[in-house]
Amino acid sequence: MTEQFDLLVVGGGINGVGIARDAAGRGLSVCLCESDDLAAHTSSASTKLIHGGLRYLEQYEFALVGKALAEREVLLRAAPHIIWPLRFVLPHQSHLRPVWMIRLGLILYDNLGRGRRTLPGSRRIALKRHEAGAALRADFHTGFVYSDAWVQDARLVVLNAMDALERGATIYPRTRCLSASRDPGGWDVRLQPAQGKPLLVRARALVNATGPWAVQFLEQVAKVGHDHALRWVKGSHIVVPRLFEHSHAYIFQQPDRRIVFAIPYEHQFTLIGTTDLDYHGDPASLHIDEQETHYLCDAVNRYFKRGIAPADVVWSYSGVRPLLDDDTGNASQVTRDYLLELDRHGAPLLNVFGGKLTTYRKLAEEALDQLAPLFPHASEAWTSKGHPLPGGERQDVDVLQRELQAAHPWLPEAMVWRLVHSYGSRTTRILGQARSLQDLGEHFGADLYQAEVDYLRALEWVVDTDDVLWRRSKLGLRFQPEQVTRLATYLANAPRCRASFA
Repeated sequence: MTEQFDLLVVGGGINGVGIARDAAGRGLSVCLCESDDLAAHTSSASTKLIHGGLRYLEQYEFALVGKALAEREVLLRAAPHIIWPLRFVLPHQSHLRPVWMIRLGLILYDNLGRGRRTLPGSRRIALKRHEAGAALRADFHTGFVYSDAWVQDARLVVLNAMDALERGATIYPRTRCLSASRDPGGWDVRLQPAQGKPLLVRARALVNATGPWAVQFLEQVAKVGHDHALRWVKGSHIVVPRLFEHSHAYIFQQPDRRIVFAIPYEHQFTLIGTTDLDYHGDPASLHIDEQETHYLCDAVNRYFKRGIAPADVVWSYSGVRPLLDDDTGNASQVTRDYLLELDRHGAPLLNVFGGKLTTYRKLAEEALDQLAPLFPHASEAWTSKGHPLPGGERQDVDVLQRELQAAHPWLPEAMVWRLVHSYGSRTTRILGQARSLQDLGEHFGADLYQAEVDYLRALEWVVDTDDVLWRRSKLGLRFQPEQVTRLATYLANAPRCRASFA
């Protein structure tokens, strides 16, 4: 039997789920397939920032920065539980950039994107009198502070997929697109789930949102000609034990004119990244190399009093950014903007090339603006108008946290914080009628209990331990090998029950 849809989206990264959500909200029948877990690749390997990209000003990418800063405001409203403001400290090194240039850039950054609305502006600081100065070497005297935002990147992907599902979309993770052929009326597509028989889908239009595999999809699956090239740029990050006590992040200028961030991470750690290296291997099999680890350690050692070495790294991750190849020599200078190409040689095919996490919603809106004229029943754009992502209905996240703590005084404070900043208002669905930690079921490790795992299995497409410990959360940083094994056994054997979390 062939399933019928208006739109089939191939790719379960941030751009694919954003397009599926937008389309479902406009009244289209939508199917999305992803060969692995949602956010399994590039979208979970970011620096986890919603930001304009301060360094892009030097490349005169004013339109991209302005668009990203405008989106920062939209996303802060849509998902305040997983996106929150973060202040950045930039220590000044006079031989890299003069004070006037940095100050001018920050003033511009404050005012691009229809102006700063909710976040405090930038300012110059004396590091000797600022809390962020204590961790820095004594030869740093002047610094600057500005605003951006932090995001739980993989959760952003999952919440967009959940919202698309709740608006009527069909979501197929771990389902590979084997073939796609078109005629004037639509696309005939063959999908292969990880388990079970192939699925046949008929769609009036197809979206290629496969990220690093966009060109490969055109050549090997859709068998469609094209004249675009992607440049794969590898970005790696390291995580080390916490290097400072305060809540600010740092942005460090490097001798090669790149920048490296040092960001508070999961309360007990510091996230450091990223590198920018051309990559020519398999984008599904990435690992940080020794040279990158040394580069990132050296980058922060130029600034912090307390030095780090590769032996201090407790976790690392790498991802490939599929950027438009604009023949730029330096990988760090390749544009982070995106291109949407609508192919009308037969049934419509929309190709998504490039992009960045911060601008995914705008990309999706522009994608549907191109596709909507093909569907007379499609309604107007809607995602910029304050519609929250699942769990983001409460803007006062701190108040929500206090309310939940008061209603469940037996919950550890750190656990309440994590649940609220992962699930927002939907935390109550996990807690249910529990009156003690024991009521939450089996304890797997850290502060992970059976009730949360069951919720993730029922509503967030979780299958294995990596889904739980490294994408839906970062509890893998606190799990021991025997605890991972116990969780894996439970995931393999426990029945699913979606209705109990409705």
